[in-house]
Amino acid sequence: MKIFMSIDIEGVNGICHWEETETSSPRYQEFQEELQREVNAACRGALRAGATEIVIKDAHDSARNLTIMDLPEEVKLHRGWEGSPCSMMAGLDSSFDAVIFIGYHSPSRSNGNPLSHTMNTNIHHVKINNVIASEFTINAYYASMLKVPVAFLSGDANLTNLVKEINSNIETVASKEGHYNAVISKHPNITCKEIEEGVYHSLSKNLSQNIVFLPKNFDVEIQYKRHTDAYRNSFFPGCKLLGSDRVTYQTTNYNDALVVFKFIL
Repeated sequence: MKIFMSIDIEGVNGICHWEETETSSPRYQEFQEELQREVNAACRGALRAGATEIVIKDAHDSARNLTIMDLPEEVKLHRGWEGSPCSMMAGLDSSFDAVIFIGYHSPSRSNGNPLSHTMNTNIHHVKINNVIASEFTINAYYASMLKVPVAFLSGDANLTNLVKEINSNIETVASKEGHYNAVISKHPNITCKEIEEGVYHSLSKNLSQNIVFLPKNFDVEIQYKRHTDAYRNSFFPGCKLLGSDRVTYQTTNYNDALVVFKFIL
């Protein structure tokens, strides 16, 4: 069984401030280590379920957060950014049996996590078909293009609820609860145990119903914090300026939407 894992940091246990996500901060190491622990827990669960290969896409900031010597030998680690439209899912193809998300977070304009955002902090929101999209949504749709099921996600409690609304078959573990500018978390050891068990159970069952539904049409809206960004990006082919601070784009091909995200987010 071949497993793909995409990892982020804003959804790990306890993290609640932007400085804790930045490599230059003295607090970063604490949460880099927590990310490493949660990823290792997911790997243990996958290996118990029969995984023979695990490809991990390090997908936070510089994409250089994990230490490969602290990962199981069955892991291949994708570090850095390719520059392709698949972004946080680089390395995924149709040969994989399942996708796992670790450390993911609520979308922008959400009180589910003090670090809620979608892709970057220069925008108010990304909407797909009039619904504010999370990074999970964007990346799960990419997996669906390739017909790869989503088995498991860990992240803040608000995001896990949103994931269940999208596909109730996806197993989730809430790493913390967001309370506006604060979080409440269980002991990290408990979270890691829950992640290991959740991944194990998710990969031990039939995943035929875990492919996230991919819409036939994609009506994209991006609202920027700076109206000048909206004006500039409205010149990307197919984009239209809406009001002073929003850009819209319509397509029936999700890969085209990913290309738009690559250049105007």
